[in-house]
Amino acid sequence: MMYVFLALAIAGEVLATSLLKSTEGFTRLWPSLACLAGYAASFYMLTQALMRGMQVGIAYAVWAGLGTTLIVTIGVLFLHEPLTAAKVAGVALVVAGVVTLNLAGAH
Repeated sequence: MMYVFLALAIAGEVLATSLLKSTEGFTRLWPSLACLAGYAASFYMLTQALMRGMQVGIAYAVWAGLGTTLIVTIGVLFLHEPLTAAKVAGVALVVAGVVTLNLAGAH
């Protein structure tokens, strides 16, 4: 069950981050409220995953790493951001770090 909460936390964070540009510096009410609600839901779900026994380091690594990877993907696919070798390398390093932390935490 803790992985379901972690997945929901990641989804909320990705949704909120995707909305940041549309808030126009938090000057637009509805996108701003949706963005803040997404972050609030994300942190709530993250705490639920932690309360169910997930280690903080592992939860945060997966949350931040998968969130970063998804945001880069959304940026490239939907926001017309360029996919560069540096972005690919950065995402690969993030994924490698998350995998390493998960392997270290499993013992």
